[in-house]
Amino acid sequence: MKVNKITALNMLLAVAVTVGFTSCSKKSSGGGNVSSATGWKINDKKGGFQHNNKYKKQEAAPGLVEVEGGTFTMGRVQDDVMHDWNNTPTQQHVQSFFMDETEVTNVMYMEYLDWLKRVFPPTEENYKNIYVGALPDTLVWRSSLGYNETMVNNYLRHPGYSDYPVVGVSWVQAVEFSKWRTDRVNENVLEKEKYLKKDAKLTDITAESTFSTESYLESPNKTYGGNEELVYKGPGNKLNGKEDAKNVYAQRTSGLILPEYRLPTEAEWEYAAIALVGNREYNLYRGNKKYPWKGMYTRNGKRTKKGDQLANFKQGKGDYGGIAHWSDDNADITNKVKSYPPNDFGLYDMAGNVAEWVADVYRPIVDDEGNDFNYYRGNVYMKNKIGEDGRAELVTAETIQYDTLSNGRIQYRNLPGQIAQEPITKNDAYLRQNYTRGDNRNFRDGDKQSIRDYYSFGAEDGKLTDEGATKKMYNAPQNEYGVDSSGVGQPKEDGKQRTTLVNDDVRVFKGGSWRDRAYWLDPAQRRYYPQDMATDYIGFRCAMSKVGPKSSKKTPRN
Repeated sequence: MKVNKITALNMLLAVAVTVGFTSCSKKSSGGGNVSSATGWKINDKKGGFQHNNKYKKQEAAPGLVEVEGGTFTMGRVQDDVMHDWNNTPTQQHVQSFFMDETEVTNVMYMEYLDWLKRVFPPTEENYKNIYVGALPDTLVWRSSLGYNETMVNNYLRHPGYSDYPVVGVSWVQAVEFSKWRTDRVNENVLEKEKYLKKDAKLTDITAESTFSTESYLESPNKTYGGNEELVYKGPGNKLNGKEDAKNVYAQRTSGLILPEYRLPTEAEWEYAAIALVGNREYNLYRGNKKYPWKGMYTRNGKRTKKGDQLANFKQGKGDYGGIAHWSDDNADITNKVKSYPPNDFGLYDMAGNVAEWVADVYRPIVDDEGNDFNYYRGNVYMKNKIGEDGRAELVTAETIQYDTLSNGRIQYRNLPGQIAQEPITKNDAYLRQNYTRGDNRNFRDGDKQSIRDYYSFGAEDGKLTDEGATKKMYNAPQNEYGVDSSGVGQPKEDGKQRTTLVNDDVRVFKGGSWRDRAYWLDPAQRRYYPQDMATDYIGFRCAMSKVGPKSSKKTPRN
């Protein structure tokens, strides 16, 4: 009996010690109110280090759905009847990200145009090229032997086409739309959290008083042209879930400001389109997929919709939709978004309707030896331009920069209120091991790392002897738009011998369109087009990087 008492006493002591250690562990953990590094209080009302320890996860921004990252074989095409040889299957890993549920529609793009027209009136000389440069090219609908003037005049603006994907937008215009969307969404988030005056985005905005996400993060007091009455701090700050929170502006540490909207990379787009997650069984995949949907055919196999096409594409010569009253895909040109079933990630029209711009510069192969994690070709690193006051310099009406594109169109490079950017220098990359230069569009391609150049295909017979030419892997025509002696804009002719259409200004586009045969519906297929030109069959959708954990929820097992 005595032994039992001692044993019981020892057990009680052990439990007490365990509880004590557990309690201390909770108090000193990084997620609590005491620092595990210093023992100091975190989020003390008297001051000191402030940290958002109540942050849970990144919410999906407007229009986006989550795509959980993973590994897949990029470039595995099922057919190669074109004999392009521009795909090499490579194993790639893509981080989790968010992607637009549908392609950007006409009404979404019209909202962008409306904002530009209100804030930067094209009637004013300083701003006339901002709005005009953002306008889609509606003349892409014209055909020398076809009557399509109805689409030329109505497709963009008529409410009958509001929810149809926007076309006639170049890659450059799609990138600028994404930047604008980033600022408008974050502006709305900060207004809801009472960091910005309510409705300032409507009533107080002018060309010299706009909101830019990056400008706000760098210098909040310069937002809206320096009008501090529109930018709040203190009582409106809900960083710690308290109305009497600290006297600070919103920062990245608040967890409120979303990452930027952007074009998806080619790897992200292809991974999201093929959606292998639908073929998963436990930790294995049940075979391959040819299209974003299950099966090897373009028609629906379900009983209620058997025979219906699963995408909008060209059935055959002269057949864009089928016979009247018995349409194969219920469309002749583009179709309203969400007209066809989504894939297993919940994404619509990842095959058909319109092809889509992605971020990458085109090259015939993907260099898997260079990188197999978040692969992307097109990095051009920039840095903030620093003014005389030692702070980032903001763009003004006098310092807006424009580019004259190869087709003569004028496109704005930046807008008033944004931070001015400039290229990084050699000093910025000095002794770095991960990158050595700012422009990486042709990295490992025609330079010393790859020792390839176009002379290698004819130098041995002495036919190519232009010593003054720069040896590059690709030497596409250099299309430029200049001004003659009379001040009239004229295209400049390129008289040099050229052997390819590929250069650093051509971008990849993916997915089949209403003009394409089923061959192009395979997500692994890839094509390219000049970044400053547009068509009636290429649109786009936006993506956003995901911060934090790979998955927002525990992966279920089937």
